[in-house]
Amino acid sequence: MSFKTLFWTTFFAFLPISELRGAIPFALSQGMPWYAALLYSVFINALVAPVCWIFLSTVHRLLYRWSWYKRTFDAFVERARGKVHEKVEAWGWLGIAAFVAIPLPVTGAWTGTLGAWILGLDKKKTLLSVIIGVTVAGCIVTAVSILGISAFSIFIKKL
Repeated sequence: MSFKTLFWTTFFAFLPISELRGAIPFALSQGMPWYAALLYSVFINALVAPVCWIFLSTVHRLLYRWSWYKRTFDAFVERARGKVHEKVEAWGWLGIAAFVAIPLPVTGAWTGTLGAWILGLDKKKTLLSVIIGVTVAGCIVTAVSILGISAFSIFIKKL
């Protein structure tokens, strides 16, 4: 494993657009063993939750001083809470874990943490649910990547 592979895997795992969907296939394509790609990418992507929570809390506290931001933010949060209140009450932190575990665009650690923060969910439960979701998503992405590479290999002549 080269430093370059670790750097780009870290970059993709932490980037909101790619997260595990980009990090694990990239690491595998660079020759990283599947278990190392899974563990490393999941670890890095799980760090998103505390970093995102700290960033949101800090930036929000600074911006909340301005009345235009306060009005806009409060209206947005009330609208969001009204739409998902029943689901949050029913599923709670397990819903965040399930949301993060689905490896599709716009689902992941960044969006799950943002949603939990906006809805005012408990920080510790949110961090745990994001870790659970990231672990499940990592397993799914790794399995699909390995099976996809294996299935595609029937079309490629080995040198």
